[in-house]
Amino acid sequence: MTDVWSSRAQTMRESPTHREGPDLDLVVELCEPAPGVDAIDIATGGQHVARRLRDEGARVVTVDPAPGMEPDVISRAESLPFADGSFDVAACRIAAHHFDDVAGAVAEMARVSRDRVVVQDNLFQGEAMEEAEKLRDPSHVCRYSEQEWRSFFERAGLEVDRLEIMSRRMPVDPWLGRADASAEVSARVKELIADMIDDGLVRHDAIILRGRKR
Repeated sequence: MTDVWSSRAQTMRESPTHREGPDLDLVVELCEPAPGVDAIDIATGGQHVARRLRDEGARVVTVDPAPGMEPDVISRAESLPFADGSFDVAACRIAAHHFDDVAGAVAEMARVSRDRVVVQDNLFQGEAMEEAEKLRDPSHVCRYSEQEWRSFFERAGLEVDRLEIMSRRMPVDPWLGRADASAEVSARVKELIADMIDDGLVRHDAIILRGRKR
């Protein structure tokens, strides 16, 4: 999987879905960046969160399992090589649905954070979308519901003090293209999620949470 993601690095850097949007703005706001704030951007991908946090004066360490993403530290989210309380804030955006152990990853984020954890990920939208996601990109593991996300934070000792659900409509063909989906796979994906596609745009619901250490 690391090689797959390294090969997608430039695509992730250029992807409008990841590079900008009101969801990114909110993630950055909830991180409370400022000069002197220490942050870790987990599964940094195209480093869009890190870039924005640095623009606000925060010191940021980027982490990703894929060397091609050029992170500061190569590591999986489930086993971060940092001491307890190393950062003021841990952030992770549009990545957790690829994690093998989301509960473990959130626990690690809480462990290395002194105060807050901010996560954005795609929200569960039914079994048809799950099947479509796995066909489109075999590295997809699972989207989770709001209740499941609240449980992950609770079990990690985090009290959710902000939760937002956003819906974005994205061009379906570029979404398929980012995962190099074949024509056959693309056709099947569109068939599975036909009720979520309108005028060439597919609806993706996202959940954004901030939890604070108890």
